[in-house]
Amino acid sequence: MEKIKMTTPLVEMDGDEMTRILWKMIKEELLIPYIDLKTEYYDLGLACRNETDDQVTIDSAEATKKYGVAVKCATITPNAARMTEYHLKEMWKSPNGTIRAALDGTVFRAPIVVKGIEPCVKNWKKPITLARHAYGDVYKNTEIKVPGAGKAELLFTAADGTEMRETIHEFTGPGILQGIHNTDKSIASFAKACFNYALDTKQDLWFATKDTISKKYDHNFKDIFQEIYDEEYKEKFEAAGIEYFYTLIDDAVARVMKAKGGFIWACKNYDGDVMSDMVSSAFGSLAMMTSVLVSPDGVYEYEAAHGTVQRHYYKHLAGEETSTNSVATIFAWTGALRKRGELDGNKELMAFADKLEKATIATIESGRMTKDLALITSLKDVTVLNSEDFIKEIKKTFETL
Repeated sequence: MEKIKMTTPLVEMDGDEMTRILWKMIKEELLIPYIDLKTEYYDLGLACRNETDDQVTIDSAEATKKYGVAVKCATITPNAARMTEYHLKEMWKSPNGTIRAALDGTVFRAPIVVKGIEPCVKNWKKPITLARHAYGDVYKNTEIKVPGAGKAELLFTAADGTEMRETIHEFTGPGILQGIHNTDKSIASFAKACFNYALDTKQDLWFATKDTISKKYDHNFKDIFQEIYDEEYKEKFEAAGIEYFYTLIDDAVARVMKAKGGFIWACKNYDGDVMSDMVSSAFGSLAMMTSVLVSPDGVYEYEAAHGTVQRHYYKHLAGEETSTNSVATIFAWTGALRKRGELDGNKELMAFADKLEKATIATIESGRMTKDLALITSLKDVTVLNSEDFIKEIKKTFETL
C-alpha cells in the first residue's frame, strides 16, 4: 500500500527517559509504515539541551512558529538530583515553559474517555477540559537563595526612569526569594482563547484564581477576563446557551468534585499544571489525557500531559519488562497529524489520525491494555500487555479497521 504523503513537515521534539523509548516504538510501528513522515527534528532530551545551552529548545519553538504544528515528547525539568545525574552545566528551565513563553498560547487538556475505565469521581459523566494559561508565573521565574540578613525589595524602573518600589521582607537570616510576572497582553490572549474554545465546543467556562489573597496579580486576571467577556463575548455566550463565571480556586476545587463534567475549567499556569493531573488521574490515568498548546496566531503544539515515566525507564535500563501506557503520546502524534492535514488540506492524513485513535480506543475496550488501566478497569478477563506489545496490538487493530 502506498504511504500517505505529507507536503509540510511537523516540528518533532524528542524527549527523555521511558517516553523517549515509546516515541521511537510509536514511530516505527504505527506511523512510518503508513506515512511518508516529514518532520523537522529537534532533540529536547536533557543531554542535548545541556550540550547546546538549551538553544535547541529555543530553536524548536521558532521552528514551530514557522511550520505551524509541532508534536512534543515528554521532557525532564531538572532538579538538584538531575544536576548530578546528567552532569548539567546549570539547572535548565522547563522546556515546556520556554516553548509556552515563546508561543504565548493556552494549553487545553482533556481526558481520553474509554468504556471500562470509569472516573473515580462517580458523578463525573462527561470529560472536564482544563484550559491552562501557558505563560509566566513560576515557569518563567527568577529566584534568589538569600544568604543572610538583609532587605528584599520589589523594584520596577519605568522607561522614563521613574521607580516603583515595595519591600518584600526584612530577612534576619537565610531564606529564599522568587519573582514572577505576567503581561496584560498574554492574559487577554488566554481569556480570548478560553472564550472561543467554549463557544466552539458549546461548553460552560469556569475561571478561578485567588484574588482575595493576591489582590493585584490574581485580581488583574479576574478583571481582564470580565472586561473581555462583557465587551466581546457576553451576547455570544447567551445566544449559545452557555455560561461564564468566575470563582475562587478553592471554591472551584470543591465545585468540580460535585459537578457532572462537560465544561472547561480555566486556570493560571501552575494551577492548571496541578489540576490537569488531578482530573486526568481521576478519569483513569495520567497517560490518558490529551494536551495541545494553541497560540493567538494559530500555532499548535501537541504533547502528552504526563512526565517521562522515570521509574519505568530505570526498569527498562535494568532489562526488566515494563507496561507503560503510551496512549497520550499516540494521541499527541494523531492530534498533530490531523492538524497538519487540516492546514494542508490533506484529507488522507486527517483520516489516518482518526483511524489510529479509533484503533487505540478499540484495543483497550477489547480488553487489551497496559497495567495501569488493568488495575482500574471494570472489564473482565483483561490481557495485561507490556509497553511494546500494547503498541503492536494497536497496530493489529488498526489493520482490521
